Amino acid sequence: MPDVTTSQTLWRAYVPRWAHAPLSGEGASRFGGRWNPVGAPTIYAARELSTAWAEYNQGFVQHPALIAQLTLGGARLADLTVPEKLEALGLSADLHRCEWRAEMDAGRVPETHRTRHDLMHGGFDGVIYPSFMSPGGSCVALWRWNGEGLPELRVVDPEHRLPNSPASWL
Repeated sequence: MPDVTTSQTLWRAYVPRWAHAPLSGEGASRFGGRWNPVGAPTIYAARELSTAWAEYNQGFVQHPALIAQLTLGGARLADLTVPEKLEALGLSADLHRCEWRAEMDAGRVPETHRTRHDLMHGGFDGVIYPSFMSPGGSCVALWRWNGEGLPELRVVDPEHRLPNSPASWL
């Protein structure tokens, strides 16, 4: 069984229209992503604030974003940023160069999605992987959270400034 992470801080930049749902994972579910197929809710976050901003904008136009600080505890994460850990999992650093979007568009299952399946069945709740938009930064893709026996993911909002519903955008 993988090691359980201690509490860690994550950063998530997301579309302001969804300010009321910072922990939903539904955007990733709707469109699919590097570490999840369509239909599988996933939280994508960064371990550094600057990485969250860079990943959100993908090097393009600077879009408006809401940036939320999250705390994650009790998660079993496969750290794919460390060569020895990749090797121990039977994985290669080539995984980080997976052209997942092109594979999905062609109707094929990307290697990252197959890896997700294997890791989930091996007891992992998500992965830590290198950022593609912020050299030296790292990200987390979380597949399971906030259910019985699952990792705890919370948004840091001590003054309750985030809205509780989408009504704030009407």
